[in-house]
Amino acid sequence: MNTWNILYRGPLSSCNYECSYCPFAKTSNTRAELQQDERDLERFTAWVAAQSKRIGVLITPWGEALVHPYYRRAMSALSHLPHVYRVSVQTNLSAPLDDFMAANRATLALWTTFHPSQVTLARFLARCRELDALKIRYSVGVVGLRAHFAAIEELRQKLRPGVYLWVNAFKEEENYYQPNEIERLSAVDPYFHWNLHHYPSAGKSCRAGDTTFTVDGKGAVRRCHFINEILGNIYEPDFGDCLKPRNCSTATCGCHIGYIHRPEMNLNGLYGAGLLERIPAQWPETDRAFAVKYPVCQRELA
Repeated sequence: MNTWNILYRGPLSSCNYECSYCPFAKTSNTRAELQQDERDLERFTAWVAAQSKRIGVLITPWGEALVHPYYRRAMSALSHLPHVYRVSVQTNLSAPLDDFMAANRATLALWTTFHPSQVTLARFLARCRELDALKIRYSVGVVGLRAHFAAIEELRQKLRPGVYLWVNAFKEEENYYQPNEIERLSAVDPYFHWNLHHYPSAGKSCRAGDTTFTVDGKGAVRRCHFINEILGNIYEPDFGDCLKPRNCSTATCGCHIGYIHRPEMNLNGLYGAGLLERIPAQWPETDRAFAVKYPVCQRELA
Protein backbone atom coordinates (compact mmCIF):
# COMPACT_ATOMS: atom_id res chain seq x y z
CA MET A 1 0.00 0.00 0.00
CA ASN A 2 1.40 3.41 -0.97
CA THR A 3 1.84 6.00 1.77
CA TRP A 4 0.86 9.65 1.86
CA ASN A 5 2.38 11.95 4.49
CA ILE A 6 0.09 14.96 4.81
CA LEU A 7 0.81 18.25 6.56
CA TYR A 8 -2.52 19.84 7.46
CA ARG A 9 -2.80 23.55 8.19
CA GLY A 10 -6.28 25.04 8.51
CA PRO A 11 -7.13 28.73 8.92
CA LEU A 12 -6.38 28.74 12.66
CA SER A 13 -3.89 31.55 13.35
CA SER A 14 -4.14 32.13 17.09
CA CYS A 15 -1.76 31.28 19.91
CA ASN A 16 -1.81 31.62 23.67
CA TYR A 17 1.95 32.27 23.79
CA GLU A 18 3.86 35.40 22.78
CA CYS A 19 7.30 34.19 21.69
CA SER A 20 9.35 37.06 20.26
CA TYR A 21 10.38 35.06 17.18
CA CYS A 22 6.83 34.06 16.19
CA PRO A 23 4.54 36.27 14.03
CA PHE A 24 1.40 34.74 15.56
CA ALA A 25 2.28 35.38 19.19
CA LYS A 26 -0.76 36.29 21.28
CA THR A 27 -3.04 36.61 18.28
CA SER A 28 -6.68 35.60 18.41
CA ASN A 29 -9.32 34.32 16.02
CA THR A 30 -12.94 35.42 16.07
CA ARG A 31 -15.64 32.94 17.06
CA ALA A 32 -16.75 32.75 13.43
CA GLU A 33 -13.18 32.00 12.31
CA LEU A 34 -12.83 29.21 14.86
CA GLN A 35 -16.16 27.73 13.79
CA GLN A 36 -14.95 27.71 10.18
CA ASP A 37 -11.66 26.13 11.27
CA GLU A 38 -13.60 23.39 13.05
CA ARG A 39 -15.76 22.70 10.00
CA ASP A 40 -12.68 22.54 7.79
CA LEU A 41 -10.98 20.10 10.16
CA GLU A 42 -14.07 17.89 10.34
CA ARG A 43 -14.25 17.79 6.54
CA PHE A 44 -10.57 16.88 6.29
CA THR A 45 -10.96 14.15 8.92
CA ALA A 46 -13.89 12.67 7.02
CA TRP A 47 -11.85 12.74 3.80
CA VAL A 48 -8.95 10.89 5.45
CA ALA A 49 -11.41 8.30 6.77
CA ALA A 50 -12.65 7.63 3.23
CA GLN A 51 -9.19 6.97 1.75
CA SER A 52 -7.57 3.61 1.05
CA LYS A 53 -3.94 4.81 1.14
CA ARG A 54 -1.72 4.38 4.18
CA ILE A 55 -1.68 7.90 5.65
CA GLY A 56 0.32 9.90 8.16
CA VAL A 57 -0.98 13.29 9.29
CA LEU A 58 1.03 16.08 10.91
CA ILE A 59 -1.00 19.12 11.94
CA THR A 60 1.18 22.23 11.60
CA PRO A 61 -1.00 25.16 12.69
CA TRP A 62 -0.22 28.85 12.52
CA GLY A 63 -0.67 28.98 16.28
CA GLU A 64 -1.66 26.53 19.01
CA ALA A 65 -4.26 23.96 18.02
CA LEU A 66 -4.69 21.73 21.07
CA VAL A 67 -6.23 24.48 23.21
CA HIS A 68 -9.30 23.89 21.04
CA PRO A 69 -11.07 20.61 21.98
CA TYR A 70 -12.11 19.88 18.39
CA TYR A 71 -8.47 19.32 17.43
CA ARG A 72 -7.99 16.83 20.25
CA ARG A 73 -11.19 15.02 19.29
CA ALA A 74 -10.23 14.91 15.60
CA MET A 75 -6.77 13.51 16.37
CA SER A 76 -8.25 10.83 18.62
CA ALA A 77 -10.68 9.84 15.86
CA LEU A 78 -7.93 9.74 13.23
CA SER A 79 -5.75 7.59 15.49
CA HIS A 80 -8.26 4.73 15.31
CA LEU A 81 -8.50 4.58 11.52
CA PRO A 82 -6.83 1.34 10.37
CA HIS A 83 -5.03 2.96 7.42
CA VAL A 84 -3.68 5.91 9.44
CA TYR A 85 -0.26 4.92 10.72
CA ARG A 86 0.47 8.23 12.48
CA VAL A 87 -1.32 11.39 13.61
CA SER A 88 0.71 14.15 15.21
CA VAL A 89 0.60 17.89 15.88
CA GLN A 90 3.06 20.67 16.63
CA THR A 91 2.06 21.91 20.09
CA ASN A 92 3.37 23.96 23.00
CA LEU A 93 1.79 21.37 25.33
CA SER A 94 -0.25 23.94 27.28
CA ALA A 95 -3.65 22.34 26.61
CA PRO A 96 -5.57 19.68 28.56
CA LEU A 97 -4.78 16.11 27.52
CA ASP A 98 -7.88 14.29 28.76
CA ASP A 99 -9.32 13.83 25.27
CA PHE A 100 -6.31 11.71 24.34
CA MET A 101 -7.17 9.06 26.92
CA ALA A 102 -9.38 7.51 24.23
CA ALA A 103 -6.74 7.74 21.47
CA ASN A 104 -4.87 4.85 19.93
CA ARG A 105 -1.38 5.12 21.48
CA ALA A 106 0.15 3.09 18.65
CA THR A 107 -0.80 5.84 16.20
CA LEU A 108 -0.84 9.09 18.22
CA ALA A 109 2.46 10.92 18.81
CA LEU A 110 3.11 14.57 19.66
CA TRP A 111 5.69 17.08 18.41
CA THR A 112 6.00 19.31 21.48
CA THR A 113 7.97 22.52 21.99
CA PHE A 114 9.37 24.13 25.10
CA HIS A 115 9.32 27.94 25.16
CA PRO A 116 11.45 29.13 28.11
CA SER A 117 10.10 32.69 27.93
CA GLN A 118 6.50 31.48 28.23
CA VAL A 119 6.47 28.59 30.69
CA THR A 120 8.67 27.45 33.55
CA LEU A 121 10.80 24.37 33.11
CA ALA A 122 9.09 22.74 36.08
CA ARG A 123 5.65 23.26 34.54
CA PHE A 124 6.72 21.94 31.15
CA LEU A 125 8.34 18.86 32.70
CA ALA A 126 5.12 18.22 34.63
CA ARG A 127 3.22 18.18 31.31
CA CYS A 128 5.77 15.72 29.93
CA ARG A 129 5.16 13.47 32.91
CA GLU A 130 1.44 13.59 32.08
CA LEU A 131 2.25 12.31 28.59
CA ASP A 132 4.40 9.59 30.13
CA ALA A 133 1.52 8.55 32.40
CA LEU A 134 -0.82 8.42 29.41
CA LYS A 135 1.79 6.40 27.47
CA ILE A 136 1.77 8.92 24.61
CA ARG A 137 4.94 9.08 22.52
CA TYR A 138 6.39 12.53 21.99
CA SER A 139 9.46 14.51 21.07
CA VAL A 140 10.47 17.79 22.69
CA GLY A 141 11.99 20.71 20.86
CA VAL A 142 13.29 24.17 21.56
CA VAL A 143 14.71 27.05 19.55
CA GLY A 144 18.45 27.28 20.19
CA LEU A 145 18.63 30.89 21.34
CA ARG A 146 21.82 31.73 23.19
CA ALA A 147 19.87 33.06 26.18
CA HIS A 148 18.23 29.65 26.59
CA PHE A 149 21.31 27.39 26.46
CA ALA A 150 21.31 26.68 30.18
CA ALA A 151 17.57 25.90 30.19
CA ILE A 152 18.01 23.59 27.20
CA GLU A 153 20.76 21.65 28.97
CA GLU A 154 18.73 21.40 32.17
CA LEU A 155 15.74 20.18 30.17
CA ARG A 156 17.88 17.41 28.66
CA GLN A 157 19.08 16.38 32.10
CA LYS A 158 15.57 16.16 33.52
CA LEU A 159 13.72 14.55 30.62
CA ARG A 160 13.55 10.78 30.47
CA PRO A 161 16.45 9.47 28.37
CA GLY A 162 13.88 7.86 26.09
CA VAL A 163 12.53 11.26 25.05
CA TYR A 164 14.33 12.85 22.11
CA LEU A 165 15.14 16.54 22.62
CA TRP A 166 15.80 18.35 19.35
CA VAL A 167 17.15 21.87 18.90
CA ASN A 168 16.06 24.14 16.08
CA ALA A 169 18.87 26.41 14.97
CA PHE A 170 18.17 30.15 15.20
CA LYS A 171 18.73 31.36 11.64
CA GLU A 172 17.47 34.94 11.76
CA GLU A 173 21.06 36.07 12.24
CA GLU A 174 23.72 34.81 9.84
CA ASN A 175 26.56 32.87 11.51
CA TYR A 176 24.75 33.11 14.83
CA TYR A 177 26.68 30.26 16.47
CA GLN A 178 30.33 29.98 17.41
CA PRO A 179 31.98 26.54 16.96
CA ASN A 180 31.96 25.88 20.71
CA GLU A 181 28.25 26.72 20.86
CA ILE A 182 27.48 24.25 18.07
CA GLU A 183 29.40 21.64 20.03
CA ARG A 184 27.46 22.52 23.18
CA LEU A 185 24.06 22.15 21.51
CA SER A 186 25.16 19.00 19.69
CA ALA A 187 25.83 17.43 23.08
CA VAL A 188 22.10 17.90 23.74
CA ASP A 189 20.88 17.00 20.25
CA PRO A 190 23.29 14.80 18.26
CA TYR A 191 21.37 15.70 15.08
CA PHE A 192 21.49 19.46 15.60
CA HIS A 193 23.93 19.78 12.68
CA TRP A 194 21.19 18.83 10.19
CA ASN A 195 19.21 21.93 11.12
CA LEU A 196 22.06 24.43 10.96
CA HIS A 197 21.93 25.02 7.22
CA HIS A 198 19.88 26.44 4.42
CA TYR A 199 20.45 23.66 1.91
CA PRO A 200 20.70 24.50 -1.80
CA SER A 201 17.52 22.96 -3.23
CA ALA A 202 16.70 24.39 -6.67
CA GLY A 203 16.31 21.52 -9.12
CA LYS A 204 16.90 18.90 -6.42
CA SER A 205 14.69 15.85 -6.04
CA CYS A 206 12.09 15.98 -3.26
CA ARG A 207 9.17 13.82 -2.22
CA ALA A 208 7.08 16.96 -1.67
CA GLY A 209 4.24 17.02 -4.16
CA ASP A 210 4.48 13.26 -4.64
CA THR A 211 4.22 11.12 -1.51
CA THR A 212 4.11 14.08 0.87
CA PHE A 213 2.08 17.26 0.50
CA THR A 214 0.31 20.00 2.41
CA VAL A 215 -3.42 20.60 2.64
CA ASP A 216 -5.11 23.82 3.76
CA GLY A 217 -8.57 24.30 5.20
CA LYS A 218 -10.23 24.43 1.78
CA GLY A 219 -8.49 21.27 0.62
CA ALA A 220 -5.94 23.00 -1.61
CA VAL A 221 -2.83 20.90 -2.14
CA ARG A 222 0.68 22.35 -2.25
CA ARG A 223 4.03 20.58 -2.35
CA CYS A 224 5.06 22.02 1.00
CA HIS A 225 4.53 25.08 3.18
CA PHE A 226 7.31 26.94 1.36
CA ILE A 227 6.02 26.76 -2.22
CA ASN A 228 2.69 28.50 -2.72
CA GLU A 229 1.77 26.93 -6.07
CA ILE A 230 -1.53 25.01 -5.76
CA LEU A 231 -1.35 21.57 -7.39
CA GLY A 232 -4.95 20.49 -6.92
CA ASN A 233 -7.62 19.91 -4.27
CA ILE A 234 -8.26 16.78 -2.22
CA TYR A 235 -12.00 17.23 -2.59
CA GLU A 236 -11.85 16.96 -6.38
CA PRO A 237 -12.39 13.44 -7.81
CA ASP A 238 -9.18 13.47 -9.87
CA PHE A 239 -7.07 14.81 -7.02
CA GLY A 240 -4.49 12.00 -7.15
CA ASP A 241 -3.47 12.97 -10.67
CA CYS A 242 -1.70 16.08 -9.36
CA LEU A 243 0.78 14.04 -7.31
CA LYS A 244 3.98 13.08 -9.08
CA PRO A 245 7.77 13.25 -8.61
CA ARG A 246 9.06 16.76 -9.12
CA ASN A 247 12.17 18.78 -8.33
CA CYS A 248 12.26 21.68 -5.90
CA SER A 249 11.65 25.16 -7.29
CA THR A 250 13.02 27.19 -4.37
CA ALA A 251 16.63 28.31 -3.95
CA THR A 252 17.19 26.81 -0.50
CA CYS A 253 15.44 24.74 2.14
CA GLY A 254 16.21 25.26 5.80
CA CYS A 255 13.22 23.89 7.69
CA HIS A 256 13.08 20.38 9.14
CA ILE A 257 9.61 19.65 7.75
CA GLY A 258 10.96 20.52 4.31
CA TYR A 259 14.41 18.98 3.92
CA ILE A 260 13.49 15.67 5.57
CA HIS A 261 11.69 14.80 2.34
CA ARG A 262 14.79 15.15 0.15
CA PRO A 263 15.89 11.61 -0.77
CA GLU A 264 19.60 12.46 -0.99
CA MET A 265 19.67 13.38 2.71
CA ASN A 266 18.58 9.86 3.72
CA LEU A 267 16.71 11.10 6.78
CA ASN A 268 14.06 8.41 6.34
CA GLY A 269 16.82 6.09 7.51
CA LEU A 270 17.24 8.09 10.70
CA TYR A 271 13.59 8.72 11.60
CA GLY A 272 11.77 5.78 10.03
CA ALA A 273 8.16 5.68 11.22
CA GLY A 274 8.92 8.61 13.56
CA LEU A 275 9.46 11.04 10.69
CA LEU A 276 6.32 13.12 11.30
CA GLU A 277 6.69 13.44 15.06
CA ARG A 278 10.47 13.99 14.79
CA ILE A 279 11.55 10.96 16.79
CA PRO A 280 14.57 8.96 15.55
CA ALA A 281 13.54 5.37 14.94
CA GLN A 282 15.83 3.79 17.54
CA TRP A 283 16.15 6.64 20.05
CA PRO A 284 17.93 6.61 22.46
CA GLU A 285 19.80 3.63 21.03
CA THR A 286 19.90 5.25 17.58
CA ASP A 287 22.79 3.89 15.52
CA ARG A 288 25.43 6.61 15.88
CA ALA A 289 27.09 5.18 12.79
CA PHE A 290 24.31 6.85 10.77
CA ALA A 291 26.32 10.06 10.55
CA VAL A 292 29.29 8.12 9.22
CA LYS A 293 27.22 6.14 6.73
CA TYR A 294 25.48 9.27 5.42
CA PRO A 295 27.96 12.15 5.95
CA VAL A 296 25.76 14.76 4.24
CA CYS A 297 26.40 18.41 5.00
CA GLN A 298 25.70 21.72 3.32
CA ARG A 299 28.90 21.59 1.30
CA GLU A 300 28.18 18.12 -0.09
CA LEU A 301 24.62 19.04 -1.08
CA ALA A 302 25.67 22.15 -3.00
